[in-house]
Amino acid sequence: MRRPDTPELPDSCDLLVIGSGAAGMAAAISARHHGLNPVIIEKSDLFGGSTAVSGGAIWVPCNPIAAAAGMTDSRDAARRYIQGETGNLFNAELVDAFLDKGPEAIGFFNDQTALKLSHRAVSPDYHPDAEGATEGGRALDALDYDGRRLGAELGRMRPPFPDFTILGGMPLGRPDIYHFLRMGRSVTSALYATKTVAKYALDRVMRGRNTRLVMGAAVSGRLAETVFALNIPLCTGHELLALIRDDSGRVTGAEVNSPKGVRRITATHGVVLAAGGYPHDAARRRETFDHVKRGLPHYSMSPVAGTGGAIAAAQAIGAGFVESNSNGGFWTPVSLLPNPDGTKRPFPHLFLDRAKPGVIAVDHHGRRFVNESASYHDFVQGLIARLLAEGQRSGWLIADHRAVRRYGLGAAHAFPARIGKHIASGYLKRAATLAELASQCGIDPQGLERSVASFNAAAARGEDPEFGKGSTTYQRYLGDAENAPNPCLRPLEGPFYAVEIFPGDIGTSMGLDVTGRGEVKDRKGRVIEGLYACGNDINSIMSGAYPGPGITLGPALTFGYVIGQVAAGKG
Repeated sequence: MRRPDTPELPDSCDLLVIGSGAAGMAAAISARHHGLNPVIIEKSDLFGGSTAVSGGAIWVPCNPIAAAAGMTDSRDAARRYIQGETGNLFNAELVDAFLDKGPEAIGFFNDQTALKLSHRAVSPDYHPDAEGATEGGRALDALDYDGRRLGAELGRMRPPFPDFTILGGMPLGRPDIYHFLRMGRSVTSALYATKTVAKYALDRVMRGRNTRLVMGAAVSGRLAETVFALNIPLCTGHELLALIRDDSGRVTGAEVNSPKGVRRITATHGVVLAAGGYPHDAARRRETFDHVKRGLPHYSMSPVAGTGGAIAAAQAIGAGFVESNSNGGFWTPVSLLPNPDGTKRPFPHLFLDRAKPGVIAVDHHGRRFVNESASYHDFVQGLIARLLAEGQRSGWLIADHRAVRRYGLGAAHAFPARIGKHIASGYLKRAATLAELASQCGIDPQGLERSVASFNAAAARGEDPEFGKGSTTYQRYLGDAENAPNPCLRPLEGPFYAVEIFPGDIGTSMGLDVTGRGEVKDRKGRVIEGLYACGNDINSIMSGAYPGPGITLGPALTFGYVIGQVAAGKG
């Protein structure tokens, strides 16, 4: 599909938005709704940011979508839950603003834009036993989207990572994953999979690519439809260089590197920073990621354009940056896939494999170190702690043949996908015995055999006395409901497989200090007039915690919506 040219950057606008992910597009749409003429600029040649390649979950307590379906929630309960998760780092101003305005923002986008949403009736918060947690309703998803509605502009939207697709470019949404994993055991699932593949094949013939957008791509595509319908210029290939202020110190525009050279654009109502944080700023990662500072490897799943330029531009005029979070990023374990040129690329282990029966995680001594069915963020905290304590650089996921073919392991997809290429490349290790597997991986064989023997004895009873795998509703939700008595547990039986895992992230959590209205503060806590920020450019309202699915996109949409109001003088 041909990529259309980017619009010409105007000399002036009411509100300049830096970044084209959910936060940036939300701010621009809200600003237009409240009477302003915004412009969006995007450093990359593709719009959508990390939103377009994300899982797409949107976490907003007491949202009107779930309420309309008869589900109940409590603002006070949600506040207690967040407070328990963040502890003494609880940011009451931001959390209260999010809880107050989040439902309103969701109602606005669902009712007045192309972002149509559905709620997850069952989707437990990541710590469902904590005070204030719920079993469902807070997580929302965008309805699958027909990318043909974007016309030629679909060519400018960030496509899915190839490793997250099947058949050369077909992404799978959450319902797709369910049916594709069961298509060999269910006629209904087999029919679903056949129809889905047939539609994809037709798209490839007619359009040269998939046009059914799911998960984060559906969020991005739906917001983009509204952006284009409102005639909001979205200028890709335009990088923020510096912010411009008037004599009073108010931000009034920006200096931008455009395809036609350096340009200046005036923004009469201010500038919004929504450029996705700093996941690929190596220097700032060393400063804010303790494990990187201490020498551990780290890999990010975010688009490479996220180098922290907007944050740096704000700091250059005195903006405050918060470094006190419990974690500098939103963690995920990753494995490394080899490229043809000898380099490697990360693949995230989010929810498809670790919680399943027949899978454990071990260190190089062969010892388990964490509850494998914990959230990806919690899992990596356990991984980092073990690596630092033992002076190691990686861990391993160990699985048996039944698990690998039924659920997949990392980039090695479930049957009927072929896994031979991953064995040949060395990404996936395979052996008939645990001792042979340990030898391939550099794991202590006796330690691994002891761990598996101990795990198997308890798993046969559906128990994990060491770490409690499958002990919460969230963990069992990610397991295999057909596996009894514990959806997350059964003994491992040969042959065996292994994938090496490392710390990684799906975004950064530290960022600019802002008010509950999205206004950026300086280092003394004073508002910098005309400067706003949202998305991963601001310090996370969760202060480094990760309470549930979608705790980045929920606040991104909320504060983007709020900023549009405030900049227009309506908030």
